[in-house]
Amino acid sequence: MLKVGLTGGIGAGKSEVSRLLVSYGAVLIDADRIAREVVEPGTPGLAAVVEAFGPAVLAADGTLDRPGLGAIVFSDPDKLATLNRIVHPLVGARSAELEAAAGPDSVVIHDVPLLTENGLAALYDLVVVVDAAPETQLDRLVRLRGMTPQEAYARMAAQADRDRRLAVADLVIDNDGPLEDLEPQVRKVWAELVERAGR
Repeated sequence: MLKVGLTGGIGAGKSEVSRLLVSYGAVLIDADRIAREVVEPGTPGLAAVVEAFGPAVLAADGTLDRPGLGAIVFSDPDKLATLNRIVHPLVGARSAELEAAAGPDSVVIHDVPLLTENGLAALYDLVVVVDAAPETQLDRLVRLRGMTPQEAYARMAAQADRDRRLAVADLVIDNDGPLEDLEPQVRKVWAELVERAGR
């Protein structure tokens, strides 16, 4: 099994890269998706978040009000750290279960947005960083995700800067250009991963 950490700044295009890798045969473990799972209604994770931040973080239907919680934590580093202390261990435990279920010859892609910030590079056989210039990230967040520039800057500022991310990379996928430039790069990275998995 080859364990790969996949990361990139918000708006860099990591989701598209992971989608392509899955289409080639990778097993994907998506930390963001798991982070949503572990705070679904009825979970200990949601109970802990409500205990830390109060019932105002719940929507009327009892689910987590993610935009409301985001507005609280992305403007306050201490509150973000509190949220991370609740969610990250739960995500780690679930990720380990999913990894154990993958076959021994698998290329397992761990899609981890905060890999650099949380010092997780050493957990993987290698790290792939999807890279885009901050201006590109900002444009995508505003144009494609409907964020205001202020919201986009706050999300970007809560993550490691580009240099720190690139410093942990074994392989870099440049996603500054149009979508059609991405696929050949990802295919080349996939060939490299398959070769390493076979060693």
